[in-house]
Amino acid sequence: MKLISFYLPQFHRIPENDEWWGEGFTEWVNVRKAEPLFEGHNQPRVPQGENYYNLLDVETLRWQAAIARQNHVWGFCFYHYWFGEKLLLGRPMEMLLENPDIDMPFCISWANENWTNQWVSNSPRILIRQEYGDAEEWRRHFDYLLPFFRDRRYIREGNRPVVVIYKPTNFERINEMIDCWNELARAAGFDGLCFLSQISFQAQEESRFFEKIDYILDYEPTNTFIELTRERNAVIKFVKHAIKRAAAKVNIDLEGKKLTTDVTHFAYRDIWEQLLARSPSADPALAARQVPGCFVDWDNTPRKGRKGTVLDGACPDVFRECLEKQVRHCKQDYRKDFMFLFAWNEWAEGGYLEPDETFGDGYLRAIRDTLESLDEVPDKTTASLDAAAG
Repeated sequence: MKLISFYLPQFHRIPENDEWWGEGFTEWVNVRKAEPLFEGHNQPRVPQGENYYNLLDVETLRWQAAIARQNHVWGFCFYHYWFGEKLLLGRPMEMLLENPDIDMPFCISWANENWTNQWVSNSPRILIRQEYGDAEEWRRHFDYLLPFFRDRRYIREGNRPVVVIYKPTNFERINEMIDCWNELARAAGFDGLCFLSQISFQAQEESRFFEKIDYILDYEPTNTFIELTRERNAVIKFVKHAIKRAAAKVNIDLEGKKLTTDVTHFAYRDIWEQLLARSPSADPALAARQVPGCFVDWDNTPRKGRKGTVLDGACPDVFRECLEKQVRHCKQDYRKDFMFLFAWNEWAEGGYLEPDETFGDGYLRAIRDTLESLDEVPDKTTASLDAAAG
């Protein structure tokens, strides 16, 4: 089983973040300032040995790749921030390309959204807009990625490099771009590209955005949050409307004011049980494209404070128990030999495999022990999704 961890490169300074968030901003700023918001709240999260690393140090990449491979994490999926005329946070992946001795399969997820300040503001503004352009821009983007695609470590299915698109429904002309990139890839000696969607809950309702996507991922726990909160949000909307109507009768002005909110809680095991209970589509063509997901933990209060969401009861032992079930589920029911995992280093959202002061390397060991016990250790000599377990 090939576990591919989403990888956040926002652990080094860039001029744009200095301008938008303050001098010296990296994701560690959010992590360090976090506070416990209720009894037993596991905040702030502290890296083991207070290893607040800088991703401009190539030794950090070597360390990450080493501990990942030791514990059978097969690959990294780097978030890729391309905004037409501007690339942000691209240096860590460029450093990986420049250091072929760092032995770790990798691919990209194009995080094709506007950057905003919505996680700290009730009046969000766009910091940098996602621009898609036309065929000329698509070629320029492809040309930037081509050296990565050609790297022996870049993850492929057959002779097709893997490209994850975070949210296909954001891109009106996505099918045209996929055709363009496939043509460029074939001209470069590949058999096209293998496209995956990350945020996929709209795949059936908005099928035109997914018709040329090869695999539809369950991005967890976000996918399950969406399932569980659709009904909850409908109830909240009704309650807020009722409160405003009642307030109007007694001349209380609530316009423009946000109703008081508090941390949203879910039980860690409940989220896992929800995703474990999910089955492939009854449509064989759709089922062949579906890939289940897995996750470590979730707590985004370092970013959102009391507007955040927390999973209660997360620990390596429960993670291992649930991961074992999901690996079996993926192999037996979905007939897939790979999953994407949230996440390698999403410290400000609570999703990380890197060792911390609370559990040490417990989550990494849970992966290692699970895959070894199931005889599902991935083949570490290849970057091909087609490779069988070693």
